[in-house]
Amino acid sequence: MNTRSLLWGMLLAGIGLGVAPGALWAAAPELPEGLGAPASDTEEPALPAGLGGEAGAEQTTDRPAAAALPFRLRGFWEARGGTRLGDDPRQRDLSIAETRLQLEAEKYFRGATLRLTGDFLYDDLDDDRSVDLESGEGAFDLREASLVFSPSADTDVKLGRQILTWGTGDLVFINDLFPKDWVSFFIGRDVEYLKAPSDALKVSAFSSWANLDLVYTPRFDADRFIDGRRLSFFNTGQGRLTGRNAVVLADRPADAFEDDEWAARLYRNLGAYEVALYGYDGFWKSPAGADPASGRARFPPLSVLGASLRGPVGPGIGNVELGYYDSRADRDGDDPTVRNSELRLLLGYEQEIARNLTLGLQYYLERMGEFEAYRRALPPGAPVRDENRHVLTQRLTWLTHSQNLAWSLFLFYSPSDRDAYLRPRVGYQVDDHLSVEAGGNLFFGAREETFFGQFQDNNNLYLGVRYGF
Repeated sequence: MNTRSLLWGMLLAGIGLGVAPGALWAAAPELPEGLGAPASDTEEPALPAGLGGEAGAEQTTDRPAAAALPFRLRGFWEARGGTRLGDDPRQRDLSIAETRLQLEAEKYFRGATLRLTGDFLYDDLDDDRSVDLESGEGAFDLREASLVFSPSADTDVKLGRQILTWGTGDLVFINDLFPKDWVSFFIGRDVEYLKAPSDALKVSAFSSWANLDLVYTPRFDADRFIDGRRLSFFNTGQGRLTGRNAVVLADRPADAFEDDEWAARLYRNLGAYEVALYGYDGFWKSPAGADPASGRARFPPLSVLGASLRGPVGPGIGNVELGYYDSRADRDGDDPTVRNSELRLLLGYEQEIARNLTLGLQYYLERMGEFEAYRRALPPGAPVRDENRHVLTQRLTWLTHSQNLAWSLFLFYSPSDRDAYLRPRVGYQVDDHLSVEAGGNLFFGAREETFFGQFQDNNNLYLGVRYGF
């Protein structure tokens, strides 16, 4: 049975068991504190650390809307500016210069909830301000437009544009194959914008034995990937750093119901530990191949099977996650224009080491399959990736001034690539509405073709102010 057949079977089983009266499904068991239990059957679970706003950042709270409005309305206004620390002839001197107004409306009907969230954006560095909902560029970005309902007491359905996330990593993703916005992440937008929206159907079924999430995306949702317009990077096809002088053109799978995606998560608690199994069938989320004739980037087919475990370890919380990436277009590994299959592993641990001081550590491994075939197929002079890429991460978070001032330092370091990425940040919650922050994105590397090393000319510092209402 292939991955897609397995996911079809899980979807039919989940819907059938969830809707059928008298089935074995019961209300979802409560997860231990810290393991991401849903607040209710119709609400999304909290994002993992690092994705719902870094510690000390403003957390949106429910505020009563004006009595005249027939729906709940909340949102924020934000302004951000940033500059590069060095000269990059391929980019502008400013790294970010924008202001946005986010409005979030929620309307409760009998048995259903409608949610709309949109960002009205003025980006001074955007060359083309026409709206593109796929890339999030232009004067408006639709973050959510969803309908949530429960066909039975133990089944939830969410239909439409939505932010999806699962997995156990802190800013490291293995089985979370939902779209990311890497440009936003590296130029200084709030960390919540690392997650890009999906246009999908999500079905969640709960039982006393296990819980099942199934996500169907009728048309492929790619990452908002780095293409040279805002960040310079190492262009493998040209063998050099490129930016605005050579913007990447990509052939994106775009046929509805043919170029679709499936994702599944089956999870349950074993005592204080959450165990999960994952499946995905679709495409590489960022370009992982090239058309030899046109030179355009492409998204080869991809299937992923994985698992995770998270729970208490000593005085802290530990996690382990792994996934096998089956690059279906190049299982032999001898096509240099397609990324090879990979085995990915993540080990993590987080603990409060002193009052209001938290330390998080992670080890991440990417092991390339069919490495010898890959090396033999490379063109002469092409840079050679390591068979094993190792990455260590460290997050330090310190809360002071009644926890209104948050100091955060996140470090990625790869001993195999000999490169690093540093994310310092300080944020201050002035009052219930107003918050300010400053931070940076700093890259280091011995070679310009490594993942973090290629971004050294993009080092930047930024400032931001947000008013929530």
